Amino acid sequence: MKLLYAIHKYDVFLFMFLLNTRNHQILVQISRYISKTADGPIYVLIAGLLYWRENLENPLLQAMLWAFLIERPIYFVLKNGFKRNRPQIALQNFRSFITPSDKFSFPSGHTSAAFMMATLIGYFFPLLFIPLYSWAVLVGCSRVMLGVHFPTDTLVGALLGVSTAIFSLQQVVL
Repeated sequence: MKLLYAIHKYDVFLFMFLLNTRNHQILVQISRYISKTADGPIYVLIAGLLYWRENLENPLLQAMLWAFLIERPIYFVLKNGFKRNRPQIALQNFRSFITPSDKFSFPSGHTSAAFMMATLIGYFFPLLFIPLYSWAVLVGCSRVMLGVHFPTDTLVGALLGVSTAIFSLQQVVL
């Protein structure tokens, strides 16, 4: 229990440090746009285009389907199992800059999906690996800057996304 308290204390410190940066209002505006890129419709669009081109024969599409079938239930169980309050509820006198889609914060679903997609697409298109991972990092940072996640929520989201992508690649490619 002491360890969880220490992690939470560090998380709150880092969260408040990030939210008190000099150009915070500009970062919030940028974060809104970055966060929206990971809302989900783009993933459906990519899957639809892959299906349209090659049906279910496309290994990237197969890996995406595997990954989402694995990641979403794990994400749901973790989110509803840990029931970690979002910063707006956990911190007095704090209001987030957007309304989150659900009640709990751990792990970050936006970050998880972004890292999962970055890993999958980066595997099949290596030239896109660094830009995609840069985007995924920005998605995680945007969720913190918007006040809906603590830093460790996004860290665990990234780990969940990468690990489910690697597992699904092993099912499809290897």
